[in-house]
Amino acid sequence: MTNTTPRTGQQYSISYGDYQAVITELGATMRKVTYQGKNVIVPLGADDPVTCCHGQLLVPFPNRIAGGTYTFEGKEYTLPIDEHDRNTAIHGYGYRSFWKLEKLTETSVTQSWRAPFLLGYPFDMTVTATHELTEDGLQITVTAENNGQTDAPWALAIHPWLDNGFNGYGDEIDGHNAQCHLTVPAATHVTVDKNLIPTGTEPVEGTKYDLNNNPLLTGQPFDDAWTDVKHDADGTVTATFTRPDGLVIKVGGDETITSFQVCTGTGFPAFMHPAGTAVEPQTAYANAFNTGNDLIVIKPGESSTTRMFIKAEQH
Repeated sequence: MTNTTPRTGQQYSISYGDYQAVITELGATMRKVTYQGKNVIVPLGADDPVTCCHGQLLVPFPNRIAGGTYTFEGKEYTLPIDEHDRNTAIHGYGYRSFWKLEKLTETSVTQSWRAPFLLGYPFDMTVTATHELTEDGLQITVTAENNGQTDAPWALAIHPWLDNGFNGYGDEIDGHNAQCHLTVPAATHVTVDKNLIPTGTEPVEGTKYDLNNNPLLTGQPFDDAWTDVKHDADGTVTATFTRPDGLVIKVGGDETITSFQVCTGTGFPAFMHPAGTAVEPQTAYANAFNTGNDLIVIKPGESSTTRMFIKAEQH
């Protein structure tokens, strides 16, 4: 019997005004987001392998955990190593699973995922994600509920590769990214070791990591985190990516967003090098399960909600 379902599962197409998006059953992934017909994020085909975490939701932790081990409230846990060259566990487990459809409308889709019983993350968590298109773009609301009897560690991010508008391939993408501007309103850069595990922080002032004044992305390569971000009066924080064709893409979130990760993909194998720059709002940066930096702890019977967004303007 032939299975005609795409490899990324069911495809949920939503639209509002100038915006269109496709969210997949696999990982509650943003496979495609467009504004006035232009790609806002680097698109994927429904049967394409999802390399570099294209558009994915990273739960219950974003980025890396050193050695795949961590200690939480006095107990040590060990996760599977899935980035072997750096000996890390990376980007959680929600992106690997098919999410349950809870509700679908013309403008929104709501999906849920219950964390599997991993010895390294045995916490009984139900995660609900809603992607909704409005006049202000794509709104992403993620709620994690602790169904268990013990406290649970929690962090999340989204991983959109913002499309640079050139549709390039391989090494030429670096030159295309260098024609784009990026603002990340942050005072501090996170330093890392050879395995991209944080070693400390440093002020961005006077370094290539100062992205407060909308520089060109000529300082790449970047695969770095920025913290001490500046929230606006309404509690939101926004990073802004500006393309040569005048498309301005804004990505950010509410007061739970404490950092951004930016990755240009420099040096990636050509087949898995997205034609853009990843700009990832995060509730915590790498290794938070070990350091406790910005880690959210959800008590039994309680929940945590994060609201994020991606929107575009044509200038």
